[in-house]
Amino acid sequence: MEESELPLSKLVDEIYGRVNIEVANWRVMLAEGFNFVLVKSSVLFVGEEYCVVCWAEDDVLAMYCVLGDVVAARYVFDEIPSLSAFSWSVMISGYAKVGDVDSARLFFDEAPEKDKGIWGAMISGYVQNSCFKESLYLFRLMQLTDIVPDESIFLSILSACAHLGASDIGVWIHRHLKQSKLVPFSVPLITSLLDMYAKCGDLETAKRLFKSMQERDIVCWNAMISSLAMHGDGKGALQLFYDMEKVGMKPDDITFIAVFTACSYSGMAHGGLKLLDRMLSVHNIEPKSEHYGCLVDLLSRAGLFEEAMVIIRKITKSLNGSEVTLAWRAFLSACCNHGETQLAELAAEIAVKIFAQAP
Repeated sequence: MEESELPLSKLVDEIYGRVNIEVANWRVMLAEGFNFVLVKSSVLFVGEEYCVVCWAEDDVLAMYCVLGDVVAARYVFDEIPSLSAFSWSVMISGYAKVGDVDSARLFFDEAPEKDKGIWGAMISGYVQNSCFKESLYLFRLMQLTDIVPDESIFLSILSACAHLGASDIGVWIHRHLKQSKLVPFSVPLITSLLDMYAKCGDLETAKRLFKSMQERDIVCWNAMISSLAMHGDGKGALQLFYDMEKVGMKPDDITFIAVFTACSYSGMAHGGLKLLDRMLSVHNIEPKSEHYGCLVDLLSRAGLFEEAMVIIRKITKSLNGSEVTLAWRAFLSACCNHGETQLAELAAEIAVKIFAQAP
């Protein structure tokens, strides 16, 4: 759309009062599918109407990055007469969000002055895109500056440590946080620490951290249940799930994936089916493909192949081809492990057929 040739002040006078968007309302409009196109730094085109807004350029920049439209965001960025550190960090986060880590790094390198927000945006961008080694390297570079890390930076680095199994760095961060007392031990921070310890093999320290918490949210409960599942303690994971229910914490989708996985690893097929019943009847959560995949794996590992096939056939109509193929592949793997040759051949034929029919 061509930029309006009307003077901005006259355009504002003409349309003011007809449509007025407040800053707090743009998220709602985005959710409802409005199409925003930038006209001026303070005027937007929505559908067929001009809308007066009182946003600064950085607000518009952030809006486009949330939308994932980095082309429009770059246009706004280039038009801003005086770029702030926030402008640079928003662009770094925007490119990282769409998976363009190289462009994000270019913006990071070109930023004239790097504050905590810019360092944090780039480190977080690396972690979001599974560039864990790069995030740790950048963290080391940041330590050579006067920048003091905040909670968000520590959360990103602990996530990288968990994925890489870099317990040495994770333990150092834990000790540093204890000694410096610059960052309080919040629920998200302790959750990241226990997740890091568990994924690096130190389940006992993860348990101690969990028990020491006076306050826990659903993410924390899920992390601890997943940690127990990862280490093969299905009974412990299941007990923790029931403890969570007792204190009034409502489970979510991720909780049930964690407990189904725990039951699968520990051969607790009947416990998993009971959980499925609670998921539907008590918590009113509709199972998704991930849940059904866990259940198929659970039943197959336990040698309950007929029951697994019933579930697969039941979900065939509600899932897409790739998801159904994954379910049959899980079933196929279990059949091979249990020496069920005929069922394995059947599963292989069906999986190949579904894959061939996929668009």
